[in-house]
Parts: sequence; structure tokens; C-alpha cells
Amino acid sequence: MSTRRTNPNFMNGVPELLILQLIGDREMYGYELAQAIREQTEDAISLGEGVVYPALHALERDGALTSQRRMVNGRTRVYYTITPKGRTRLADLAASWSRVTRAIQSAFVGGKYVEAI
Repeated sequence: MSTRRTNPNFMNGVPELLILQLIGDREMYGYELAQAIREQTEDAISLGEGVVYPALHALERDGALTSQRRMVNGRTRVYYTITPKGRTRLADLAASWSRVTRAIQSAFVGGKYVEAI
């Protein structure tokens, strides 16, 4: 059995959660956000432009984010800011992921494959 090198199926929803969390702390543009995700997850999660930008656009369409174009060093960047609707969505997603995380951890407590949780 081979190990997957791409993000596994359980990662569905993770980009949205991470994007909302990071933009909830401060406004960011897409490339900056992709770098922040790698840094915050210690390279465990690396999302490319093909994931980040469609997620940003969908969140903006849904009213969870707003955007503003700015000139920075002669380049136009689109900065995203979380909205109240986005904060509500973030709280819901965080609660769901916390439940999943606790459930998985409880399944592994005392297991022979876990060093320390």
C-alpha cells in the first residue's frame, strides 16, 4: 500500500477553516496566506494557488470575506478581510473540527502507534 503525497480526502473543509482563521487575525492577500498556512502548520499543510484562490473567491461570494485592491510596490494585490458572517462560519467550522479531533484522539489514547498526543 502506498502513502499518498497529496492532501488526503479528509482535508475537505480544512482550507476554508485555515483561511478564515488566519484572515480573522489580520487581512492578507493570497500568496501571503498560502505562506502563513505552511508556517502555522509547520509545513504539515501546504495549499497551492489552485486551492487558495478558489477558496478565497468562494468565501467572498458567500459573504464570509470582503476584498480590497491595493497598489503595493507597483503591483496590485487583493487583500481579504473577514466579515461577521465569516466569523460565524469560522466558529462553526472550528467547533466541528474540534469534535473530530477529540474523537480521533480518544480513539488513539493508549494505542501502540501514538507517541504522545
